[in-house]
Amino acid sequence: MPFYATILHKALPYLILRSYIMAKELALYTFIDAFGYEIYQQHPYFLEDIIEEAKPLQSVLGFTNTCLPSILSGKYPQEHGEASPFFYSDPSPFGWMMKYLSYLPKWLDYSKVRSMLSSMVKHLHHYRGNFQLYAIPFDKLIYFDVTQKQDYFVSNGPFETIFDACVKHQINYHCSDWRQSETENINTMHTKVQEAKIRFGWLHLPTLDEIMHTHGTQSDQTTQKIQWLDAQIRGIYNEALKHYDKVSLYILSDQGMYDVTQRVDLINEIESLELIYGQDYVAMYEATMARFWFKTAEAKEKITQKLKTIESGDILDDRELKKMKSYFKDGRFGELIFLMQPSIMIHPNYFENKPMNGMHGYHPNASGSNALLLSNQTIPHDVTSITDIRRTMEYELRASL
Repeated sequence: MPFYATILHKALPYLILRSYIMAKELALYTFIDAFGYEIYQQHPYFLEDIIEEAKPLQSVLGFTNTCLPSILSGKYPQEHGEASPFFYSDPSPFGWMMKYLSYLPKWLDYSKVRSMLSSMVKHLHHYRGNFQLYAIPFDKLIYFDVTQKQDYFVSNGPFETIFDACVKHQINYHCSDWRQSETENINTMHTKVQEAKIRFGWLHLPTLDEIMHTHGTQSDQTTQKIQWLDAQIRGIYNEALKHYDKVSLYILSDQGMYDVTQRVDLINEIESLELIYGQDYVAMYEATMARFWFKTAEAKEKITQKLKTIESGDILDDRELKKMKSYFKDGRFGELIFLMQPSIMIHPNYFENKPMNGMHGYHPNASGSNALLLSNQTIPHDVTSITDIRRTMEYELRASL
């Protein structure tokens, strides 16, 4: 036997064993809140030498609190049940508390006091999710219950997610703590990839959303933030390449963002009908949607007719809601939902005290609502919705599932 063949024959078992031991793969999913496909196209430098494929994905009706459950579970709102932060409830768990808070001086109704009260309510009710009172008037909150009572970034949450699959199949993973800052989560992910023990990683980067809400999509602040994100993700990716044989990088978002061009005082329009809130109707005014529940036939007729005269939005009928897979037969998220047209927001509303320059939560079919999926891997043709992202995760982990 030739000398080199003898050496190879003796070394082959070692090489096979070494390959088995050393072959490490990482699927790294990086979530950037509101980094829509149309916004990405305006910044072609973003990870341009790493990304092999970029796809727009259709989002779902709602905001981040609805989109993230769809991404993590692979289900639509009517399946996972997280269609809005609050739903109509009689009785409400806040009734005994909020009827007293409604008498607080107006200057106590905002800012740090609101945040402090949110923490108190969260503690009293043992909520583990991302709970906030936002700007909902205290005397209106007594008609609602909170949707996200549990944390869905851990296993055994309110619905099955990719994290449950990892636990079930004993796959080592790391998920960013949404309570921590982006810098803290980035530093933690650096440490995790250096340790090279995880097979799946979820990096949570939410603050681009806040910047675009405040400054708009075309601002210098937005461009600077996207450049910063590029640098941070590159740093983690390059570090991972030192410790893993294969790194599958995915950049994803929940939806896009529009610059606000018009604000409509829908609350004033409805109050002009001289109906009594709580006696004739109940409403939840979000930034792009108004949700109504009716206690009298007169209120339903008057409000419906009023909304039909407002050209800046449309009533979503049951057929449309079913098409978007956001239909709830019991009407808990609204017996009637009025959706604003892109770039138009309801202000004032129950979620923001200040006017916003950027907004999302419009119809999923609107082009500016598109989410995105970027990767250094091939993205299957049938991945067209944010609900399909879960399948790419399962594919990356297929050897372990």
